[in-house]
Amino acid sequence: MAEMMQFDLVTPERKLASFEVSEVDIPGAEGDFAAMPGHAPVISSLKPGVLRATGADGYKSFVVSGGFAEVNGASVSVLAERAIPIEEATGTVVDSMLDEARSLLAAALPEDRDACEKLVHDIEMLRGTMAI
Repeated sequence: MAEMMQFDLVTPERKLASFEVSEVDIPGAEGDFAAMPGHAPVISSLKPGVLRATGADGYKSFVVSGGFAEVNGASVSVLAERAIPIEEATGTVVDSMLDEARSLLAAALPEDRDACEKLVHDIEMLRGTMAI
């Protein structure tokens, strides 16, 4: 049997997942990465994308809009600004995320403009990969 580690995904509203996993694919702000048992400790901010946790019963995927992931050899804890199971990620939901990001960009101060443009781009990429 493959080595396992604890996975927890929470948002400000609720706990979405808590189960044993063999791997978690994380949309990190500095690049996507996979966390597996024995992974070196790391804390990463998240970009909008799909987080995929592989457990004994297969995998579960979630759309995340941002937040943080803390990884150590025994667990992965994801604190997401917003997260939903991928089955609930309709075009309307992703379009709403994109509209929000575009509103932030329109109101951004010059020093925040690059970060807001990246957010819009990341959500557009998410929408394209989901083909919704």
